[in-house]
Amino acid sequence: MKRILLGLAGLGALIALSAQAPATDPVFQAMRDEIGRAKKLSLANLEAPYFVEYLIDEEENFSVSANLGGLLSRRKERFRSPAVHVRVGDYKFDNGNYVGSGFGFGARYDLEHFPLEDSYPLLRRYFWLLTDSAYKSSVEAISRKRAAMRNMQQSEALADFAHAEPVKSVRPLKRLAMDEDGWSNRVRSLSGIFAQFPEVKNSSVELEASEGGFSLVNSEGTEVREPESVTFLRARALAQAPDGMSLRDAVTYHAVDAAHLPSEAEMRAGITKLAENVVALAKAPKGEDYSGPVLFEGTAGAQIFAEVLARNLALTRRPVVEGGRGGGAQNSELDGRMGARVLPDTFDVVDDPTQTEWRGRPLFGSYGVDREGVQPKALKLIEKGVLKSYLLTRQPVRGYEGSNGRARLPGSYGANSADISNLFVSTTETVPVSELKKKLIELCRTRNKPYGIIVRKMDFPSSAAGDEIRRMMAGQQGGRPVSSPILVYKVFVDGHEELVRGMRFRGFNVRSLKDILAAGDDSAVFEYMDNSAPFALIGGSGYTAETCVVAPSILIDDLELHPAEDELPKLPVVSAPDMTR
Repeated sequence: MKRILLGLAGLGALIALSAQAPATDPVFQAMRDEIGRAKKLSLANLEAPYFVEYLIDEEENFSVSANLGGLLSRRKERFRSPAVHVRVGDYKFDNGNYVGSGFGFGARYDLEHFPLEDSYPLLRRYFWLLTDSAYKSSVEAISRKRAAMRNMQQSEALADFAHAEPVKSVRPLKRLAMDEDGWSNRVRSLSGIFAQFPEVKNSSVELEASEGGFSLVNSEGTEVREPESVTFLRARALAQAPDGMSLRDAVTYHAVDAAHLPSEAEMRAGITKLAENVVALAKAPKGEDYSGPVLFEGTAGAQIFAEVLARNLALTRRPVVEGGRGGGAQNSELDGRMGARVLPDTFDVVDDPTQTEWRGRPLFGSYGVDREGVQPKALKLIEKGVLKSYLLTRQPVRGYEGSNGRARLPGSYGANSADISNLFVSTTETVPVSELKKKLIELCRTRNKPYGIIVRKMDFPSSAAGDEIRRMMAGQQGGRPVSSPILVYKVFVDGHEELVRGMRFRGFNVRSLKDILAAGDDSAVFEYMDNSAPFALIGGSGYTAETCVVAPSILIDDLELHPAEDELPKLPVVSAPDMTR
């Protein structure tokens, strides 16, 4: 295995820095010119690049957080973050899909933050140095990959990268403009709501608004500038039961910008309800083992489709690792089930990033070009309950060679990860939502069960602490764990309800969705910031994708829940201080 000793002069001496005048857009011109030089690399005994790509994420961000009527932080920043991908070899076999892909095997240069100013000479120098590092890493990775595969017998030879037609789509990026003082005061005021609830142990309200997007140029001729805009206001609260169990909940309002957030009155009502929820949970009895029908009502129905179905619609390719074994990436539970029934035969599921609104409401998950420069189209994923397609990127997977424009997140091992955009779940047979509860009660009577279960909210994306997530992952036996239900109600056969706390699912997976007995005539719109972390943990990843699920309430025939068995923390030694002064 040859070590790469190519220095700065190796890349820089091949072709002198061009002195030509920059084009109208210095960023694109700098990327074009450096890609042109990188494509001509030809050094003895080393593979030349066959694909080069530059991507710059750009964002202007304003954030403010508060607790109990006092500001905790206020910050505004603007940054650019580059990603340089150099593939050596060819589309069939390259340095990708290896456990070391993306590692910095070559020298890294002590570069400061990527330039904010569109200075052509400065941008050229940064791209030059970044390309040098990426190229050295790529030739080292392909050498290591070959060595790792010598004792590996492949059952199916997959290409390492897929062709894509060049795309030209350049849309302007916006600058952030908002009333920063006004929103700071509003966040402070909203956080003061929790002072009215002394049982709430901890709370926060945070606002984050960003404008930006990404610019992408690759050696195939693609040139893209795709704007991205998101604003959210999130409130979190935590209370503690007499036995020490921590009970939490969160509410998030999403919009494309601050002007489209709900009114302050609506947010005050939602945050007040949040506080009431955690107080009620702290007083509620602990749940018991349960096996039987479960109704996911309203938002909870859409959350289940987001977590249990959508996260399994993207396939993951296992990388090559040292020793010739496949990597440990967790694959989809739907892998290999193309053409199989995965939902009742009345259900259809479509992912449509081209649809910008639904019933007059702007949709959160719309986009024009993905992070690999591929333009997406509406995609029918499930038809009459049968799986028809997956979410695909330019990384070939078993049975699929090309992308359908769903590369929305940076992935592992030099690849990107696929994700949904606007996911629409529909069924041709519905019943009034009120009838779903009656149907649940009737099932309990028929099966001689004293009560059934209604879930009205899931902890997805999760607001849990990292140690709780680790315990849940460690306790999972096969498959993907499902987030905890937050608002869980026993529904007795006489119709009355009782809130219970501390419940978790056992054995709930995508196959459980075949047992949907009925769907409501409602359609909940659930917007969230997805990421690659388990349970889409809030703050669990530096990259997020704006996503949306539109789905009905659902009644599932048979699920298991059990009480959480975590070690409970002790209550505070003294009571909370008086907040009324």
